[in-house]
Order: sequence, then structure tokens, then C-alpha cells
Amino acid sequence: MTEAQQQAQAITQTSAQAAPADEKKRAPAKRKAQKKGEKIIIAKSKRKTSIARAYIKKGKGIIRINGKSIDALEFSVIRDMIMEPLAISNTARDISKRVDIRVNVHGGGVSSQMQAIRGAIARGFVEYSGSEALKTELMDYDRTLIVDDPRRVEPKKFKGPKARARFQTSYR
Repeated sequence: MTEAQQQAQAITQTSAQAAPADEKKRAPAKRKAQKKGEKIIIAKSKRKTSIARAYIKKGKGIIRINGKSIDALEFSVIRDMIMEPLAISNTARDISKRVDIRVNVHGGGVSSQMQAIRGAIARGFVEYSGSEALKTELMDYDRTLIVDDPRRVEPKKFKGPKARARFQTSYR
């Protein structure tokens, strides 16, 4: 072997040895591995411009909204409305004690976010339990828990300050 070939071989050997160290540095952060057979339900709900996604998995009954505990919510009225799907039936109450609920919500205002959250939780419970009885019970209580409200804000038109209102005219 010539001297140039020996140098090339030495460089490839050193780079091959150095490559795993570089790969370790550049490796992307991995998510927590899902346990085999673990059941995770993802349910989504919308209200106006708010979108909520609920992740339901086996746990201790912890409810988190955007990373914060539900007990950290300021207004008790909002907290009670979010907890509504859990209190409607005995089946939902039993499920809520055995699962952890993590909800991500964005868009809209406080009230529409709250309604989107409660819809996502209710849908997740129906899917987790697989019970038609729970679905009909929730539908009888409030249809918007399972079915999204299709109403949206009407867009503003020209010649007026809002969608339907028109600018005032003066004749003198």
C-alpha cells in the first residue's frame, strides 16, 4: 500500500470511530416510550374558533389543561363546567378515577375554550369506555358534548360596521 492509501485508510478509521460520538450529540430528543398494550385515546372538539385535544390514558385521575392542574383555574364556574361530563353518569365517574386526562386547547375566548374542553373529554370517555349507553346518556344531557356546534361568526361585509348592520345615513 502506498503512503496516500494508508493515510486515507487512517482518516476513514478515525472518522468511523468519531461518528458515533457525533451521532449521540445530534440525536433528537426522544419521547417517552409508550408501554406495550397501553391504551391512549385522543379526542378532539371545536367550539367557535377554539380547538381542544384530550389525551386519555390509564392513571390516577389527574386532569391537566395546557400543562396546569384543573385546580389552578381561577373561576369555579369554568372548573365546574369542565367537570360536567365526569359528573353526569356513574360510568363516567368511574372512568375519571382510573384515567389521567391531558388537554391542549388554543384559540377563541375563555368560554369557548371551556366548551371545547368539555366536549373533548366527553368524546374521549365514550371512546375509552366503548359504551353506547354512555354516549346516549351524554347526548340526552347535552348534545354539544358529543356533536360539535357548527355555528361560526358571520364575516363582516362592506358598507357596514358588522356583518348585518349598516352605517347610519343622514339626509340633511
